Amino acid sequence: MNRAVVILLSALAASTAFATTYVRVEKDGTKTYSDRPIPGGTEVELQSAQTYSAPPSQTASTAARSKEQQLLAEMGDPIRYDSCALTPAAEQTFTNPESLSLSVALKPPRRVGDVVDLRLDGAPVGGENALSFLVKPVSRGTHMATVSVKDKYGRALCDASSTFYVFQPSLNSPTRQAPPPPPKPKPAPKPKGG
Repeated sequence: MNRAVVILLSALAASTAFATTYVRVEKDGTKTYSDRPIPGGTEVELQSAQTYSAPPSQTASTAARSKEQQLLAEMGDPIRYDSCALTPAAEQTFTNPESLSLSVALKPPRRVGDVVDLRLDGAPVGGENALSFLVKPVSRGTHMATVSVKDKYGRALCDASSTFYVFQPSLNSPTRQAPPPPPKPKPAPKPKGG
């Protein structure tokens, strides 16, 4: 009997979504269920089956996020430098220098992990994370020094540039040439008829 009740209940559960259910209580207290009206039975209003949807797990949502999104969340907002200055100052002019010192002043001082890129006329100078560089010899003309400081994620924290000028008069310059020798005196003309 128990097996028959289980089978009947299973069939009943499968059919509840599609049909009305009827129940009749027998003299011994057992209940008989049917999808058709039965004598002495009453219509039963069944509630829909309870369902449960688990919330997405933290691991699944983390795995679904792209690596870029995870990196952005890890990075947070960058902490920038208060000031970033280059020496020589912009628009300075130097005449006949034997050497020039490029230097970077950061406030606060460079943090561990931040990368300094010091360049002169577009070429890197001073090596990795250099804050100064001695230029020797110094060629004449217009020069541009630039510095860029980035964090370990490549975000710019500080940028500065300075254009300066080096003047070196040439040997052919009128100020550097020896004065021309004085003209030789012309001999006095000889008198005619003499």
